Amino acid sequence: MGRGKIEIKRIENSSNRQVTYSKRRNGIIKKAKEITVLCDAQVSLVVFASSGKMHEYCSPSTPLIDILDKYHKQSGKRLWDAKHENLSNEMDRVKKENDNMQIELRRLRGEDITSLNYKELMALEEALENGLTGVREKQSELMKMMRTNERMMEEENKRLNYELCSTKRRW
Repeated sequence: MGRGKIEIKRIENSSNRQVTYSKRRNGIIKKAKEITVLCDAQVSLVVFASSGKMHEYCSPSTPLIDILDKYHKQSGKRLWDAKHENLSNEMDRVKKENDNMQIELRRLRGEDITSLNYKELMALEEALENGLTGVREKQSELMKMMRTNERMMEEENKRLNYELCSTKRRW
């Protein structure tokens, strides 16, 4: 006995809708895999559930970016607008800057300096000297604060001792 036709409309019962979604999602992913193997087709499938969860399939022999590029060329539709392109360029710039900073940090630690030329070594030496000067100034400032606090505490200690002695005399 064959299946009867069903009316294609939204399923109102949420649990029935979820079951149908899972079965049909698995079925369409299975079909995508089959057409990939049987027909040597390049397939990409993305399904978003009403909950926002994403399920995907992409032909194993072809990266998704290649499929998207082909789609762009064939359809003429722009998948990425200028904003996305600018964000991508900004990410590349920040990654490059981060790499440069990592290299600079290693050099400041004294690692990986054999490839530096004379000018770069002089600039590194100057940067280290400036850093050392800053550290010494901060250290000196902290020492002054500690001495001031020490004097204040000694004066407070003397005052409290004086009060303690005068209180003992009264008794």
